[in-house]
Amino acid sequence: MKIRHYHWIIVLGVLFASCKKTDNGPATGENGNNGGNTGGAGSNPVTESVYLTNAKATRAFIKAGYATPFGSYRVNTTDNTNSAFEWYVASHLYADAAMIANGDASYQEPMNNAFGWLSKLEDKADPNGGYFAFANLDGSGAAGVKYVDDNALTGMAYLDAYNVTSGTIKANYLGAAESCAKWLMKSGQWDNTYGGGFWWTTEKTVKPTQSNALAMQLFARLFKLTGNTQYKDWALQVNNWLNTQMYDSTSGLYIWQVEKNGVKNGVKFTYDNGIMVEAQLLFADAMNDNTYKTKAQALGNAMIRGLWDKNYNVFIFNTNDLRVNGCYSGWATQAMIKLYELDNNENWLVYAKANVDAINVILKNTALNGYYQYAGLNGASRYTNLEGVDQAWMQRVQVMLSKYR
Repeated sequence: MKIRHYHWIIVLGVLFASCKKTDNGPATGENGNNGGNTGGAGSNPVTESVYLTNAKATRAFIKAGYATPFGSYRVNTTDNTNSAFEWYVASHLYADAAMIANGDASYQEPMNNAFGWLSKLEDKADPNGGYFAFANLDGSGAAGVKYVDDNALTGMAYLDAYNVTSGTIKANYLGAAESCAKWLMKSGQWDNTYGGGFWWTTEKTVKPTQSNALAMQLFARLFKLTGNTQYKDWALQVNNWLNTQMYDSTSGLYIWQVEKNGVKNGVKFTYDNGIMVEAQLLFADAMNDNTYKTKAQALGNAMIRGLWDKNYNVFIFNTNDLRVNGCYSGWATQAMIKLYELDNNENWLVYAKANVDAINVILKNTALNGYYQYAGLNGASRYTNLEGVDQAWMQRVQVMLSKYR
C-alpha cells in the first residue's frame, strides 16, 4: 500500500492530544458532522439507510470514471488514468463483495470481472506466484515489485467474494486466496531479521505492522476455512512477532514499522491498528481463543484514546499527521463495526458512524459523490485528486454501516 508511505511525512503542524472514550461517544452533529440517517419527514419516510444510498452513489461514480472494459479500475481521474494498482482493484472487489453481502446480486459481474483482471498480475514465471503491484489497464505490463500487504489484502478480498458466490467461481476464489498465502509463505519475504516479520516489499526495506497484520488475517481465516495447520502455524508466528516487536504497551497501540537499520518507528497509524483489531478477532475465532476478543476490544479503546480527534469527530491519519483520508481513516469504521458485531456494544457504532459522517463533511465532493484524497481536520489544504481506492473504501464501509444505521 504505497500512498501512505509517500505522504505521511507531510505534517500539518497541529499538535495532537488524545481523548478519552466517554460513555456516550462523540456528540451528534458537532462541527456539521450530521450525515447520518435522521429519518423521514411527513409522507416521505426514509426507506433505506443514507449510508447505503451514499455507497450506491459512490459506486456509480466509480463506474462512470474509474471502471474499464477490462475489469480494472483507473488509479485516479487526474494524473494516473492509464494504469491500475493491484490493491486499488482488490479494494474495489472487496467493496463490491460487501454490496453483494448486503443483498444486491448486481455487483457479482463487476466483482468477478475484477477477479479476472487481477489474475493477469500473477507472476507466472515464479513457482510461488505472487501478484505484481500494477499493470496497464488491460492487464499487460505487470512486472517489478511485489508487496506483502497488497497480496494479503487481495487474498482477504477473495475470501469475502468466496462468501457471496457459489459453485466453480466460489472454489476459484478460495484457490486464489490460498495462492496469495502460498506466495507469502514461500517467497522469502519472512526472515529472521529483527526477530522475524514480513518485509513490506520484495525490495526488503522495512517491516511494517500493516503488512504483517493483513497476512495474519489471511492465515487465520484460511485456517478456519480449510483446517490446514500450516495456516495456523503461520498465524501464530506472525501474531507472536507483532506482539513482541510492534506493540507499544504505553499507548496500547501498534507502531508503524521497523526500518531497514533496525530502528523502530513509533508513529501510530489508524489503519494499522484497525487492521490489527480485525486480525485479533479473526485469530480469536480461528484459534478458539477468547483472550484475543478482549485484546481486540482493548485495542479498539486505545484507538479511540490515541487516534480519535474529539474536536472533529474523526480518526486521524496518524499521530504525526493530523489529516483525514477516506481509506486510511475510514478503515477504522470497519474495525468498529467488527467490534460491535462481537459484543453488541452500541458505543462502537457511535464512533463508526461519526467517523464516516466527518469524512463526508471533510472530503466528499457532493456533486460527484466522490472523495478527495486528503485534507486537514477542518477541510483545509484539501487535495484535488480523487484516488480510486478512497472511493472503494468509502463504498465498502458505508454499505457495512448501513446494516446498523
